[in-house]
Amino acid sequence: MSWRRNAFAKILIAGGMIVSTAAHAGVVVSSSGPSAKTYPVGRKLAETDRIVLQPGDNITVLDQRGTRVLRGAGSYTLAQQSGPSKSGTFAVLTRQRSAQRMRTGAVRAGDSGGPVSSPNLWYVDVSNSGTVCLPGTEDVRLWRPNAQGGAIYSIKPSGGNSSAHVSFADGEMLSPWDSAALPLKDGANFVISHAGAPESNISFKVLGTVASDAEGLAEELIENGCDAQLALLSSTLRVDEG
Repeated sequence: MSWRRNAFAKILIAGGMIVSTAAHAGVVVSSSGPSAKTYPVGRKLAETDRIVLQPGDNITVLDQRGTRVLRGAGSYTLAQQSGPSKSGTFAVLTRQRSAQRMRTGAVRAGDSGGPVSSPNLWYVDVSNSGTVCLPGTEDVRLWRPNAQGGAIYSIKPSGGNSSAHVSFADGEMLSPWDSAALPLKDGANFVISHAGAPESNISFKVLGTVASDAEGLAEELIENGCDAQLALLSSTLRVDEG
């Protein structure tokens, strides 16, 4: 009965638990083509909403089951989309890992030797500029997209003169952020440089409370302009529909 469901929802809310009122709701994470204005990034879609696309449209939607690409022309609903759930992959990608070095730290895109991508949403990619969302300022990890040879990176606050250095040993893709030398806070900006590579300008956004579901987290990344992490979330949760 509906009154029982409503009462149960109120109990969960009172206990600090998040209740979703739209089962299987999705959010647009990428959009191109004639209908991009109709389905902009960030638009929410219910399971039964009819998505009408034109020739040349390419709309990527993320829901609790994973990421699906809808291509026009055609008419779709999220309820019609098939494929295995990516909930387990989401849990691994968003795990807040302990402060430890790792000799591995990448997943390869595709089966044919494509580029590697970070295995964790919260690792800070030293090769990318932009805004990086963090769940907190503890145990932050820097990640580089290769493990060949040792490397030393210089990090300094934007507009500052003093800098700190972080090293990656041969075979390692991860290195800890030196929070003593480089205190992290919401809105902090840093320049990361390495010999022979372009500088990376990174701004941090500390989320504090992180959504526990894929679509909710995608909305937080969109709201805060964490585009690279949104792309990583989307690509990692891509569902192969055969």
